[in-house]
Amino acid sequence: MRQVAGKSKADRYQVYVDGKWVDGASQKTFPVYDPSTEEVIAEVPDCDAKDVDRAVTAASAAFETGGWPQTTAQERGRILFRLAEKVRQNAAMLAELESRNCGKPIVEAEFDIADVATCFEYYGGLATKVMGHVNPVPDNALSLSLREPMGVAGQIIPWNYPLLMAAWKLAPALAAGCTCVLKPAEQTPLTALQLANWFEEVGLSHGVVNVITGFGESAGAPLVRHPKVNKIAFTGSAAVGKEIQKAAAETLKRVSLELGGKSPNIFFADADFEAAIDGALFGVFINQGEVCSAGSRILVEKKIYKRFLDGMTEKAKKIKLGPPLERETKMGPLVSKEQYERVRSYQELGKKEAKLAAGGGRAAKFKNGYYVEPTIFYDVENSARIAREEIFGPVAAVIPFENEADAIRIANDTPYGLAAAVWSRDIFKALRAVKAIRAGIVWVNHMQPTYVEAPWGGYKQSGFGRELGPWGIEEYLETKQVHINLNEQPIGWY
Repeated sequence: MRQVAGKSKADRYQVYVDGKWVDGASQKTFPVYDPSTEEVIAEVPDCDAKDVDRAVTAASAAFETGGWPQTTAQERGRILFRLAEKVRQNAAMLAELESRNCGKPIVEAEFDIADVATCFEYYGGLATKVMGHVNPVPDNALSLSLREPMGVAGQIIPWNYPLLMAAWKLAPALAAGCTCVLKPAEQTPLTALQLANWFEEVGLSHGVVNVITGFGESAGAPLVRHPKVNKIAFTGSAAVGKEIQKAAAETLKRVSLELGGKSPNIFFADADFEAAIDGALFGVFINQGEVCSAGSRILVEKKIYKRFLDGMTEKAKKIKLGPPLERETKMGPLVSKEQYERVRSYQELGKKEAKLAAGGGRAAKFKNGYYVEPTIFYDVENSARIAREEIFGPVAAVIPFENEADAIRIANDTPYGLAAAVWSRDIFKALRAVKAIRAGIVWVNHMQPTYVEAPWGGYKQSGFGRELGPWGIEEYLETKQVHINLNEQPIGWY
């Protein structure tokens, strides 16, 4: 990561465009904060449309004339393996940087960085598995279907899993033969910039991957609208996803959207009780609740409702909040002042809409930092705003249900459809629920496991397209039909 002298104590960084570390065109920068102390830890370029054009032009040249699509699949795979090795060699540094930048506990950051390396390795292996087909046609001809890279991919990632989301986007695109312009979230750009420091070393030629920093309106929007961008991959809120789809329609570029959720975590009376309690807490409070698939709607069968709520509340009060770099910490601060104020507003709203079992405010023992208490509301109506709107913080809405049919009705009564979980010892009941729930990911007797080998994406307003597994690389491939006439005679049209 290129650092340059700055006027403040914070490090000042450049962006990576066409294989070079450069300042933004305007020379403007903006601060990056440590959310546990509220201190500025970096200054990064405030990129605008000129910077976007420079990055897209470099990516387009690398694709059209730079030879990246002609690089053999084996070599693309080796490059991804080398990048994975760089991540593994520098895992401790990356985890600490991630933790300081976004506030997640260091232990969680270490898991994330390991997953980053695994993602690059997986797509390094998959690069050589992209295959076409021979099509049986009723003619004396050879009909082929070829798979080819889509072109320049504009990739916009969120702040909750910064480097992991970068890997989810970059790895399949590079394996497919695409070139990339990556824009990390303005709150958390540091690990993506660090990753760029190794691109040339692992064998990525200039322009293949470019990393720019900036805000949605000034950098993200020009990237979406740029006519030389062939594909947009976005992870973030549903509201922004809708705007991206509208803007991308101007040039009919391909779009994949992994958006928000309000995921139901359903607990039947016959579930393993202790495992269920842990699953409920983990599902909504992991990563401070800043998870698109968070099980923030906790649906509990009335037969165990009071006991379950008491068990959750007792354990929630023991969750250790603390500085993210302390290994005992289970919940760190929220990522930013803006997000802190958003979550606090929902905590206050919840007190008007439902009953409060735990938390409900700022974590008082911290003088600085964006810390909020793990919060549980109960007797929540599914029509309440805290049950319908994505809060993206440690706020749980506990909702009672009568029976299996009632649980499915409540679970599906949402504009979202990213994830869900079902807890029951009855495999028949669990599988009926799996089939009935309208969501892209459904877990049984677990919450939040994610594997690079399996598809990730949602239904309804949780977006469309799939990341991870072979589905992830499909999002960056075009299909071309080739017809080879095997007749030696003329067509005979005259």
